[in-house]
Amino acid sequence: MSGVDGSTAFEALRGQLQDAASEFADGPDALQGILLGIVDDVDRAVREPLEIFPVCHHSPASAVAMARRLREKQPKVVYLELCEDMAPLLTELRNCRLPVAVQAFASEVKGFPAEWAPLSVVAPITEASAEYQAIAYALDTPGVELVLVDRSSDHVFQWQAAGRADAADQDTPPAEEEAALHGDAVGVEIGDLRPRFAELEEHLLHHGRVRHWSEWWHQYVELPLGDSDHDTYRQVMLLIGSLFRRLAPGDADRLRVDEDRERHMWTRMREHLAATGTDPQDCLYVCGAFHASSRVEEFGVHGSGSFEITPPSESTWQYGLIPSSHSAIEAQFGLAAGSVSIAATQWAKNLKRTRVKPYRLAGQAGARKTAGAKKSAVQATPTAPEAPSDKLSGFLQSPPALDRLDEAELLGWSVEIVRSARRNGYLASTADAIAVFETSILLAGMRDRARPTPYDFQDAAVTCIEKETVPGRRDVRRLVEILMGGDRVGQVGYDALPPLARDVHDRLAPLNLKLQQRGVQRALLDLASRQELRRCSDLLWMLRRLMPHGAARPIMGERELGKQSVQESWDLALGTHQRALIELGYEGVSVEQVLEQRLRRVAYAPNATTAQVLEAVEDAELHLRGGRLADELGTRALEVLATERSVDGAPEVLRRVRRLLAYYRISRPELPSWIETFAKTGYAHYCTLLPTAFTDEDATVRQVAAMLGFLFSMESLALSLGCDRTQLDLAFAQSHPQEPSRVALLWAARVHLGQLSRAELRERCDALLDNPLVVPAYPRYLSGFLHALEPVPQLADFVVEAVSNAFARLPDPVLLPWLPKLITTLRSEGADLAPLLIREAGRVFPGRLAALDAWVPPWQAAPEAPALPAATDGGAAGRAVLLAAHPETCDSLAELLGCEDPWETETAAPTGSLLTARHPETAEALEALLAGV
Repeated sequence: MSGVDGSTAFEALRGQLQDAASEFADGPDALQGILLGIVDDVDRAVREPLEIFPVCHHSPASAVAMARRLREKQPKVVYLELCEDMAPLLTELRNCRLPVAVQAFASEVKGFPAEWAPLSVVAPITEASAEYQAIAYALDTPGVELVLVDRSSDHVFQWQAAGRADAADQDTPPAEEEAALHGDAVGVEIGDLRPRFAELEEHLLHHGRVRHWSEWWHQYVELPLGDSDHDTYRQVMLLIGSLFRRLAPGDADRLRVDEDRERHMWTRMREHLAATGTDPQDCLYVCGAFHASSRVEEFGVHGSGSFEITPPSESTWQYGLIPSSHSAIEAQFGLAAGSVSIAATQWAKNLKRTRVKPYRLAGQAGARKTAGAKKSAVQATPTAPEAPSDKLSGFLQSPPALDRLDEAELLGWSVEIVRSARRNGYLASTADAIAVFETSILLAGMRDRARPTPYDFQDAAVTCIEKETVPGRRDVRRLVEILMGGDRVGQVGYDALPPLARDVHDRLAPLNLKLQQRGVQRALLDLASRQELRRCSDLLWMLRRLMPHGAARPIMGERELGKQSVQESWDLALGTHQRALIELGYEGVSVEQVLEQRLRRVAYAPNATTAQVLEAVEDAELHLRGGRLADELGTRALEVLATERSVDGAPEVLRRVRRLLAYYRISRPELPSWIETFAKTGYAHYCTLLPTAFTDEDATVRQVAAMLGFLFSMESLALSLGCDRTQLDLAFAQSHPQEPSRVALLWAARVHLGQLSRAELRERCDALLDNPLVVPAYPRYLSGFLHALEPVPQLADFVVEAVSNAFARLPDPVLLPWLPKLITTLRSEGADLAPLLIREAGRVFPGRLAALDAWVPPWQAAPEAPALPAATDGGAAGRAVLLAAHPETCDSLAELLGCEDPWETETAAPTGSLLTARHPETAEALEALLAGV
């Protein structure tokens, strides 16, 4: 609107700004339009029948002004700029210790790109914020309605451009744990008040002699407005919002989203006013100063525009409260480190100085109980609204108030920072405290400030105390932040937790630990004497599987297939990882349900591998006692195996199948049908891929060895189930590797199959060592033999022999470069094979150093000729004497066979002739055959 149509309250200010524009600018058009437009925006907002209360997020000045205005006006309806779908959660704030964040979470998305999942929106709330004052007033005052009017969480992503979904409203999460409490959620804030014109922000920081926008805001807005009256505060905030809005660059996407939000909010407010018939004079609209000076057609209760709100997508949203912290808020919204802690300290000072009584939710954790808490229910006497008056002219023309030095406060800071520095390893002394005190005053004077700010004190402390290296975990800058209030971390109360989180706390109650407290707590479980703790143990192992590292960390005890621990020791930090536990509750009502859903999601993923599905089967057996789920996932592993055309996961498949097969053989009377089918299918599958894998450059030797290990270990089971050994023979007949390590692997496999003897294998290795052209490649043959221990562990003695011959006969230029590779191979890929080699080497090599000189390797010792038995004439007679002396065995056998013939006496005639005379049929048949020839 133009200045002519506006009220006369700001005519004097318009004239002054018009004269200034004509004097300082080349032409009055551009600058005059901006300055007069700012005054028009302020005039338009203050004359709106529905009172607009502009705020800045986490601003103590806004919080004090809000508390003061609520007690004066006592509105019946409070419209708040916050996602409208978060309203049901606000009543749970009384069960939490601030700061916390209201979160909307969607794990399964519909209508958005799949790579955006999961969707998460958080709105942090601190006690030193205007939105908390409005919420506390509305929820605890009878007859007052709180209406959230901003776009829903679903619309946050609907209105977000595709290329900005990951970077528009969030910063890179820092490494510190407390700063990452919000994770990768998109942050929404009430009152994003920061210049969007980079040159303007740089100009303000340069001339204000500050380093960061948070410091400029604290010095030139927070402190002057801390003691101002309502009209002055309101008009100054409207002025700042209008200035930043008019000087914002032409970012079409961001401007479109801002204007759509304003249209959405004014549409919702007009709908509510029309539905309830509430007088706009009894309402209060709390929004960011940037949106308070809006110029959209829908602005005001008499706006002319009609904005159509699109329906939400089909995504399922879950809502809850998660713990927040000062550092998490700073990291998410790009504030200076420590600025929110300084704002909390300033909030306490403002309350003490202005004696404004803040609003706090009844039963708020961490809040002081007051006897007069219910006085806020008394309705104030309605008064006629006063005509707006010009407070801007006086505020802009008055010089800054000189805040004299508070020596006691600064001296206390200096002493405390030196004490804290000494506790953290710094060699600080009283002289450093004096230096910090004087340097703070010096820096404030250089920056045209009579009283040092916390930022001046921080710079002085770093200058005087910080050394070249930080002796402990925290540097001086971090110590100053802790001194100014520290990084307060919120906590969600038990009653505000989702059902899953409450169930976890209830089931872990036998541990007698305060699990909601932050920090690590040690839990000792004697499972032998207290059987009821086994349920706690089962739950802890599932939490270890589902939650981030450190939430539940086992110190003693293990959970493996077929094994049970007698005692366990755990380090638990569920209070520190409360956000992860709460987000776990968005996925189901119990830990078992969430685990089952995640296992199914992994198994049925489009890019799932056989190894991943088998891991899911193993987890189902470990944590969910197998049964139907394990059989279903095992069947899924069969489907995935049949579609795989590579051997990338062969080592993992072999390891998990062996473990599952051994477990089923000792725990079930018969094998599950799926693992029998898996053995048959895997046998045929790997037989088909084996010839290609031997020559494929993409397949590693370890993967080919794992295939052979599967074939050899599953061969007996597969053959018993109907597989044909011919498949394996054909696979080896078609395998013709050229790479030395694969050739050695093939030789070892042929030894296992009986197609190659050890003597022939030893001759081939000796021939390689005798050939000078092949000697440089001999270490690669040894690598193949090392990997062959996986499918053919019986060759351990031969591998020890081959490695020993290599050390004895290979020249140093070949041997020395190979040694590091041998060590790294054994460490990374042969961790299970190294004990086998060491045990075999311990059996072959002498155990004492003195015996080493005379020791001869077994493979080099001359073989002894076998001793032939001496021919004696009395051998048969000796056996006859033995039988005659002990006939009981023969008598028992004859009785068992039904023979009643008596013992015969020994005669000198040969026994062969008697046998021929008794049974001549054989001789007669032979005679007839020979006669026919």
